[in-house]
Parts: sequence; structure tokens; C-alpha cells
Amino acid sequence: MDISPHIPFDLIRAALEEDAVADDLTANATIPADMIGAATITAKSSGRLSGVTIADAVFAAVDEAIVCDWRLSDADDVQAGDLLCQLAGPVRSLLAAERTALNFLQHLSGIATATHSFVEVVADTGCKIADTRKTTPGLRRLEKKAVSHGGGINHRMDLSSGMLIKENHIEACGSITDAIHACYQAEHETWIEVECETLVEVSEAIAVCPDIILLDNMSPATVVQARVMVPDSILLEASGNITLDNARDYAVTGVNRIAIGAITHSAPSLDLSMRIINADKS
Repeated sequence: MDISPHIPFDLIRAALEEDAVADDLTANATIPADMIGAATITAKSSGRLSGVTIADAVFAAVDEAIVCDWRLSDADDVQAGDLLCQLAGPVRSLLAAERTALNFLQHLSGIATATHSFVEVVADTGCKIADTRKTTPGLRRLEKKAVSHGGGINHRMDLSSGMLIKENHIEACGSITDAIHACYQAEHETWIEVECETLVEVSEAIAVCPDIILLDNMSPATVVQARVMVPDSILLEASGNITLDNARDYAVTGVNRIAIGAITHSAPSLDLSMRIINADKS
């Protein structure tokens, strides 16, 4: 899956238009057009950074005269009080870009931070933390990159990236066996994963050899039993009601990865702040 860094210019333009940055009534009334100044972005809490590249592009999109001196990069750890960036340029432009830049930076850093918290909890178990498709519409690519900045791995980017047979596919197709066979008969060169809710379903899935078995909403004790049943040739994934408090209990069962929807859909933003520190009319 290619989620290499790229600049989503259309998304940035839409976000800036949404904030009406070209018509900042307050700044236009209170700040002379020729005022040049400096600003800083600092961390107010500890976490893992993501979105630096996007925030930088936001400032450039508002005004190419803005100079950003980033002191930290994506995937860097940050502590409360750390200086992230020193900025210089027209003060009106700095303030026009501030909220959009921080919205991206805080949101994506929150995802990286949440992901890294899970990664730390399962450290040394060999288990990976994976994301899901439970992302903000329009932001999936950025949010999945933030997961990788937090040390996690990416699951499907979209519906064309792999075959994941869930309960509704099984119900519509007739059985786990029928659904897996149907996916193989489609002859797409991609992996096939099937969701199982019971050990009986796990046994049925093993017999038709998918690439991955997803253990959905099973207790750690039940996952241990499934791990004994499933051969190493089939990757084993756990998901559903897994939190920071119990993630390690699942990781030590021997599953290959844990999928956590909350790292994208419920991660709190990292608290950051931008302040003007010097302004000069001349």
C-alpha cells in the first residue's frame, strides 16, 4: 500500500476556503497590512507528531512569504513546552493560516499519539497495531499516515485493496466456506481475510485456508484457543472492544496483529498553540 508523503492541495484549499482566510475581518481591522512578525508553535502536552508536512503546506498556500523553521518532524516525540516551529512573515497571513494549520497538525498528531500508546503497550510481544477504515471522510490517507508515524501498520486503504469477508458478506453468501470460495473464484491478486465470531467459525475458516482470520469480539481466553487451532500459515488478527487496558492481554496470546478503530475515529487532538512573539510595522 503506497501512502508515501504527498501534499493534498485540493484538501488544503477547501479547508482554507471553509475558514474564509481571504476575508479575516478581525485581522484586517486590527493589524496593519504591512506588519511583519514572528510566531512560535509549541506543544502544550506530550505526544507523537504527525501532520508537519501538511501544516507547512498550509502556511505556504496562504502566503509564500511565510518562512517556517520546523524544529521537529513527523514521527518525533514531543514533550509539553517543546518548540515545534519558528515562523516569520506578514502577521495577517500568519493568523489567517493558524487555525487550519493547527487543525491538521493537532488532529493527525492525536492519531499518531494514540497509536503509539497502543504500540508501547504491546511492545516485545511481536504483535502489530493496525488501523481500520473507520476514518474521517476525505482524511483517510493522512490519518493512515499518522498511524504509521505512531508506529502502527495500515490495513486496507479502501475496498479495492483486499478482500475482507465480514458477517454481512457471510449472511448474503450463505456461509464462511461459500464466501471464501467465491473470493478465490474471483481470481483477484490480493489477500482474503474472513471475520469469525466463534471457534466453530474459526474451524470452518481454517478448512478453506484464507490468508487472514479476524477474531471478532473474542475474549483473550478464547483467542488463546483460536491461536492453538490456527496454523502459522494463516495470519491471525484480533479486533473488537480492545482498549489500552487489555491490549497486552490480547497481544500475548500470539496473535499477529490487533486492529483498533479508535486510534483514528476517537483519538483526542494533541494540544498545540501558536503565538505571535514579535511584530513590527516598519
